Amino acid sequence: MDFKRSDFPQDFLFGAATAAYQIEGHKFGGAGPTHWDTFAAGPGNVVRAEDGAVACDHYHRFAEDLDLLKDAGMDAYRFSTSWARVMPDGRTPNPEGLDFYDRLVDAMLERGLKPFQTLYHWELPAALADNGGWMNRDTCQYFGDFTDVITDRIGDRVASIATINEPWCISYLSHFLGHHAPGLKDIRAAARAMHHINLAHGVAMSRLRAKGMKNCGIVINFDHTEPKDSSPKAAQASATWDAIMNRWFIEAITKGTYPAEALAGLAPHMPTGWQDDMAEISQPIDFLGVNYYTRHKVTADETTVWPHIASEEGPGDKTQMGWEIYPDGLRSFLTRLSRDYIGQLPIYVTENGMAWDDTVENGAVFDPERETFVSDHINATKQAIADGANVKGFFYWSLLDNYEWAFGYEKRFGMIHVDFETLKRTPKASYHALKAAIAR
Repeated sequence: MDFKRSDFPQDFLFGAATAAYQIEGHKFGGAGPTHWDTFAAGPGNVVRAEDGAVACDHYHRFAEDLDLLKDAGMDAYRFSTSWARVMPDGRTPNPEGLDFYDRLVDAMLERGLKPFQTLYHWELPAALADNGGWMNRDTCQYFGDFTDVITDRIGDRVASIATINEPWCISYLSHFLGHHAPGLKDIRAAARAMHHINLAHGVAMSRLRAKGMKNCGIVINFDHTEPKDSSPKAAQASATWDAIMNRWFIEAITKGTYPAEALAGLAPHMPTGWQDDMAEISQPIDFLGVNYYTRHKVTADETTVWPHIASEEGPGDKTQMGWEIYPDGLRSFLTRLSRDYIGQLPIYVTENGMAWDDTVENGAVFDPERETFVSDHINATKQAIADGANVKGFFYWSLLDNYEWAFGYEKRFGMIHVDFETLKRTPKASYHALKAAIAR
């Protein structure tokens, strides 16, 4: 890889990221059903109707997985705590689930890994989904209760806490586009979820601050958006998509406002009195997590419903997901966020990675495409630091091949190959290349 650890500030962290439902196995340890289990059981929602019942069996194999992180010379591990494991019905603590996260965090510390916790990475307890999930304002307070319970158990040992992972995916992608659980295509549901997920962040921050917790923030996904051509209509469409995809959440959290281009369509469907929540939503954070994967070219399409947009991938090389590989989009976001929203607040690249159709041959996985991808995006991060962004770390997505949501077990993002029949782990060439690059 075309960089080395010494190219970065001395306190810069290298790590990898995972999410609970995608790796742990949710039929173990008293975890309750989630709305992803329900969604996966519906016709046509998930490839082969696969779910996270076993996933990578990280629940039983976490020591092996953490050893792989340590052996790669990683500094930190970004993991998430499953609400449905900690509180199977969304309300009642499960001692077995709390004990698991106790063991997991202790095992990280034993290996010298900084635990970067995400409170919520999409596994809503099914009992709360039955009551409207993120369309129901009550869910925000229940999330606050979950925050209290898990923080009382492991908050004394984690290095960092992010409240929510990718609020756009939880709300718009899942309630308006219908691609993720609960699979709705309903603008009223989307508007409510887009507001309530922000409010849940605010409630969690209030609970964390009440406990004196430090280094608390949120993880937001950003998509580099450009007009498809030079027409005014394409420019307007690009501005609207940027408002929905990129600005809605960061502006709520840093400015206490929602962008006008998004409200133009969503305002009639917002919950009554939403303006009164903006102060809690926009309370100070200690860091921002940035997830970045690709860019899109956007133009107007008046034949469709609001937001009247047609979006397509850019022209560059594509990953197994069909996403364009565009490293400069990462540099652009890191500098834009610093300039327009957060100043010198610390930023972490909390997810960046690529899916590829990896196979094991003679006991090894050769993935030069991923080596190039990682090198180019870490160098884009280095350029953003040179341009003035206060970037403090880079977490590759993902440590392991895992359950890739609606794509089941078909798309492989890991630096470590997982055979989903035997669950054997095989570090890929990209793992070894990153290990060499970040060696001290």
